[in-house]
Amino acid sequence: MKIVLISTNKNNIDEANKIAQTGSHTLVAIDGGFSSVRTIAEQEQPDLLLIDDAGTGTNAFDQIEYIAMQRPNTAIVLISSNHTRDFLLDAMRAGVREVLLSPVSAHSLEVAINRVAAKLPGGHNMALGKVLAFMSCKGGSGATFLATNLGYQLGEDRKVLLIDLNLQFGDALSFLYDGKPASTLASIARDIRRLDGSFLAASSVRITENYSILAAPEDLSEAVDIKPAHIDAILNLAVTQYEFVLLDVGRTVDPVSIKALDHAYRIFPVLQAGLPYLRNAKKLLNTFKALGYPDEKAELIVNRFDKRGDIGIDDIRRLVGSTRLHMVPNSYRDVNTSINQGNPLIKTASSNTVSRILSDLTAALNPRQEASRGFFGRILKRA
Repeated sequence: MKIVLISTNKNNIDEANKIAQTGSHTLVAIDGGFSSVRTIAEQEQPDLLLIDDAGTGTNAFDQIEYIAMQRPNTAIVLISSNHTRDFLLDAMRAGVREVLLSPVSAHSLEVAINRVAAKLPGGHNMALGKVLAFMSCKGGSGATFLATNLGYQLGEDRKVLLIDLNLQFGDALSFLYDGKPASTLASIARDIRRLDGSFLAASSVRITENYSILAAPEDLSEAVDIKPAHIDAILNLAVTQYEFVLLDVGRTVDPVSIKALDHAYRIFPVLQAGLPYLRNAKKLLNTFKALGYPDEKAELIVNRFDKRGDIGIDDIRRLVGSTRLHMVPNSYRDVNTSINQGNPLIKTASSNTVSRILSDLTAALNPRQEASRGFFGRILKRA
């Protein structure tokens, strides 16, 4: 693949050179030249045009739009410190495939280059991201907390998107962000024909450089406009843009949530050690069986587990059968503080047992290899 990088950042040029050599790509690095992007593209005819900090003027986007129209097979990726919604939408309309946040990490740059290379004729099959679905067996189980905090830690060196599929009462964003989203899942559904990587990124709230959350609808009435076909299209795209796609499904089992679960590599129903939770967990497992899911697709997480409680591990196993079972210890005070402050537990209580469990899980995950024992099985068996 031929890459042209227009940049004045020596570090980015050096990193791009390393990535190009490792991937057997040809790199042409041009120091500056933002005013002649169109001429450079016509002369070099690259497969990937990387424009580093090209500015936000209309002239820059006019040139990019011309290149996108005249050379539709050239992928255009921007590196910019401007990640406002308006800028991302303008970039998308001009034909930019992706906008990387500046200063860009070597990992993010490599992922973006590999993503473009995988789509070229004769390119390697792209490694798709894994979809992990979290479901509450009953209100207050802690599924949203586990999903949002796992996403935060995965986002330290992986590209992660969390989609809030609790369409009527979803509040996943509030666990890590205190503002209102400019766009939601409903916004994408209303404009699904525009769906591409840039539109998906622009519609999501960026929590960290690598971790974004696509919020549930703000208005309950918007939930009815989201159809299974919308979820199918969004997830088919998301797994090409992100290494992990986490779903906070909520409790409803309907055509929309089933379409999402169909995409999941693992489903984690989250419960607590109480009979109402266990009865609902059993119903969910029976539903998964009726849907034709393999047994290993579902792994139960017993959250806030207390060994001294009335219901022990053996009691739970008798009720849920052979389904893989994982225990997360009770840490109510620290977890509650994290939720109330809207900060991840790893920042508010890094030495907390639950923080350490999520850290270990994050370190063990590998998007290129399936874990035969299940993610939580390797990490939480000692809990």
